[in-house]
Amino acid sequence: MRVRWRGLELPNRVNEDTKFSTPDYGKFEVEPFERGFGTTIGNSLRRVLLSSLEGASVTAIKIKGAEHEFTSMPGVMEDVTDIVLNVKNLIVKCDSDEPKTMRLAASGPGEVTADLIEADTAITILNKDLVIATLTEAVDFEMELRVQRGRGYVPASEQYE
Repeated sequence: MRVRWRGLELPNRVNEDTKFSTPDYGKFEVEPFERGFGTTIGNSLRRVLLSSLEGASVTAIKIKGAEHEFTSMPGVMEDVTDIVLNVKNLIVKCDSDEPKTMRLAASGPGEVTADLIEADTAITILNKDLVIATLTEAVDFEMELRVQRGRGYVPASEQYE
């Protein structure tokens, strides 16, 4: 039966494709939609679902010898901004609800990779081959990273304790 509301056709049928359903995956068909509404509803639903997923990430970084994010450090090829962008690519799994601190210490010259990070047993680094920085001289590089679990976007102003 067609349902119309103020000239718009509303969906009246929701079907689940049970052949492919698992505890982690479901395929649904909702129809009919007005022209262009399927994409709009689909994108909105995707964004809501993605923002509802919980995950862990690095929420704070403290680099020894760096006063601010635009600092360049002697003996380090990247500036602090590039190091922060590299750390954003770090994929971590955290089994704790409390914030955890990881430490990284390296001496150069050479690449500083994620496998050099000392982490709590509750934290697993999934991409250990990630290059965080490149040391061009025999210098010491030390960094602290805070890892937290959360959902969605949290502004920096709410990160401070």
